[in-house]
Amino acid sequence: MGLLRTYHSQGTNGEIWIGGELVCYAIELPWLDNVRSNSCIPEGMYPLVKRYSKKFKWHVLVKDVDSRSEILFHPANDAKTELRGCIAPVSQVRGVGKGLESVKAFDRFRELVYAAIDAGESVYLEIKRKG
Repeated sequence: MGLLRTYHSQGTNGEIWIGGELVCYAIELPWLDNVRSNSCIPEGMYPLVKRYSKKFKWHVLVKDVDSRSEILFHPANDAKTELRGCIAPVSQVRGVGKGLESVKAFDRFRELVYAAIDAGESVYLEIKRKG
């Protein structure tokens, strides 16, 4: 699974690919040297696992992020106001760090990740710069 990013000063936009298929888009905070709660996470390879919380119900946790914890995939349509380092799948990008129909995109993303995990696969996210 891959996240291809395009960086901007006010946010990060991306594309989420699984098995050569564009599944959805993503919005994140801008790259600010991995500062907790203010930056997207560094490029790299990360294991994904199922996680449950009262706030987000069933969602996806990104593990083994240097100097960071509780980096999640969860719904959000505005990175600046709704994210603190997490990744939000969105159906459409409507600006830098802004998207539409995040719940719909997140549900599709989560279903694909959970199906792979339930089939006994290890699921990894590879984050790279687009292009």
